[in-house]
Amino acid sequence: MLNGLFILFCLPTSIYYLEGDTYPILISSAMNLNLGFMLWYFSREHEKKLRQKDGYLIVTLGWLALSFGGSLPYILSGIIPSFTSAFFETVSGYTTTGSSVLNNIEGVHKGILLWRSLTQWMGGMGIIVLTVAILPILGVGGMQLFMAESPGPSTSKLHPRITETAKRLWIIYAVITLVEVFALKLAGMTWYDAVNHSFTTVSTGGFSTKNASIAAYNSPSIEYVVSLFMFFGGLNFTLFYFIIKLKFSEIVKNEEFRFYSGLVIFSIIATTASLLFLDVSGLEQSFRESVFMVVSIVTTTGFATADYTTWGHFLTLTFFLLMFFGASAGSTSGGIKIVRHMLIAKNGMAELKRILHPSAIIPVRYNGRAVEQKIIYNILAFFFIYLTVFALGTIVMTFYGYDIVTAAGATISSLGNIGPGIGGVGPAHNFSAFPESAKIFLSFLMLLGRLELFTMLLLFMPAFWART
Repeated sequence: MLNGLFILFCLPTSIYYLEGDTYPILISSAMNLNLGFMLWYFSREHEKKLRQKDGYLIVTLGWLALSFGGSLPYILSGIIPSFTSAFFETVSGYTTTGSSVLNNIEGVHKGILLWRSLTQWMGGMGIIVLTVAILPILGVGGMQLFMAESPGPSTSKLHPRITETAKRLWIIYAVITLVEVFALKLAGMTWYDAVNHSFTTVSTGGFSTKNASIAAYNSPSIEYVVSLFMFFGGLNFTLFYFIIKLKFSEIVKNEEFRFYSGLVIFSIIATTASLLFLDVSGLEQSFRESVFMVVSIVTTTGFATADYTTWGHFLTLTFFLLMFFGASAGSTSGGIKIVRHMLIAKNGMAELKRILHPSAIIPVRYNGRAVEQKIIYNILAFFFIYLTVFALGTIVMTFYGYDIVTAAGATISSLGNIGPGIGGVGPAHNFSAFPESAKIFLSFLMLLGRLELFTMLLLFMPAFWART
């Protein structure tokens, strides 16, 4: 039902521009609203108690249902007549991946483009979290859904009640989006473009209304504004709550924030130095392009102002490795997340110390607190599964005839919810030429990455379906 309401949000834009997408939007909205209402109506008398594994199932099926329903505007308007391609575009939107099959974005109806951007804004924080804030009205609990949906290895609760947490997260999210809209307007964008790009920046999604992405504006001020808000999108949203409460010391003490900021700064310096060495452009342009592209890839946003695959093998490899980081847990970004890398490294150092001092008790500490061993085991398992899925995905893509670089680029682009990759899926390319079955497989990888692997993979375990 919420999906239908958000589609309806695009109706005023469609009517204003009169580009022929009014009826497709109305019909798509009505179909989603009616289906949602029927599902609610026929299940309203059922037991409202949820177990944790019910949450995993609802989240996975919910994202699939939203992706099917969200593809209707593309299909009914004729913008993407193929169901497989429309499903791919919609999954890419909801998972904030940013990969696209559209070859002429500027020729797409304005109402449909707004819907395309909205899918990323909804997916950024998670449509399930939004639903959690409303479910109590229907008498349904929400903790299981929030735990299954929340990005990162753990959930920081801003408020002891889960519904209040969801509401606070969405308020913060909406305010940041609104601030960016005005910032982009002041920087030179039209109101329409400012709204669309704000939706897809704060969500670290990367869909643009221009064929050349942000590069089309050729505006340093716009690039710096987008870079700043991409960086914000990669922050743990708990930190914004600390800013509101004027608890700046909590931000400074946060190890993940320091590592995230340090990684971005170091990568920008290294990239700028490399571009100056290659004599690609002057200092300011090299610095600006480095800032934009580094932040875009680390936060898994996927906007582009330059094609890093043309910057030589060293920088191509550097950006490929950055795709395996991701930003902060509790942010809208995809990828492995910084905190997992930190805890893996800390555990490695602790293990070396344990070898030197077998009798010593040496815990892994994060933000001054000892980390439970089960969390370390969870992260080790996540790393193993993530790399295994990446390897298997690359192998599958080579079966379609793609070279190893393109296959690896397409896989990490989808699994990490990044958008651009390397090889034939770099910033200058898209996924329109991929076979239909490959688009379905990559859609699966996008959902798998967005839902943190375990949420979906658990459904393939026979034990998940066993009666308990």
